[in-house]
Amino acid sequence: MGKRITELSKKVDSAKKYALSDAVKLVKELAKAKFDETVSLTIKLGVDVKQTNQAVRSSVVLPHGTGKVPRVLVFAKGEKEKEARDAKADFVGAEDLIEKVLAGWRDFDVVIATPDMMRDISKLGKVLGPSGLMPNPKSGTVTNDLARSVKEAKTGKIEFKTDAGGVIHSVIGKASFDAQKILDNSNALLEAVIKARPQGVKGVFVQKVVLHTTMSPAINIDTKSYLSVSEG
Repeated sequence: MGKRITELSKKVDSAKKYALSDAVKLVKELAKAKFDETVSLTIKLGVDVKQTNQAVRSSVVLPHGTGKVPRVLVFAKGEKEKEARDAKADFVGAEDLIEKVLAGWRDFDVVIATPDMMRDISKLGKVLGPSGLMPNPKSGTVTNDLARSVKEAKTGKIEFKTDAGGVIHSVIGKASFDAQKILDNSNALLEAVIKARPQGVKGVFVQKVVLHTTMSPAINIDTKSYLSVSEG
């Protein structure tokens, strides 16, 4: 593994900042694993992580999805339960599913809840929170429009948020995607991140962007084209 990464790293100029379109072409060339590698963007933001009002959290519908159809869990009751089932949610329920999750069940990728269920599922905060799965109004996963939310989740909607270091890590596709699809998804995510800029942030917002696959070295992206927008 070390030798393989070393050889691939020779194809990347670590001192260079690549245009996003060139980086996409290069990252596809570097994806040499025997499986379909995941393509990700890592975005370092100029936020003060000690200030709660500078946390960045939102969502975006990637135009070409992530290459994986997520398993959607919906907490709902009554007519809303039927709406979620009709929308093809994988798992729908209330107290029964809450207890199942508390017992250790994790066979889902997205969690959506109606507003009236939030009090009941608050006990799942310590379970779902660390993995970013706790429903949240800012990401659109607390809603009464279950038909739309489930459909968006199934067709490419992803959530993103800054970690303790002010960095966003996000999957944007698969190495098997053609270059244009990866480019479209990358731009959609970057535009959504810039749109989610907190009002209190000063200076350069998008400080560093890195494109990489599961097994490839990182490629630094030239962020100049985003500065006029991100500085606001």
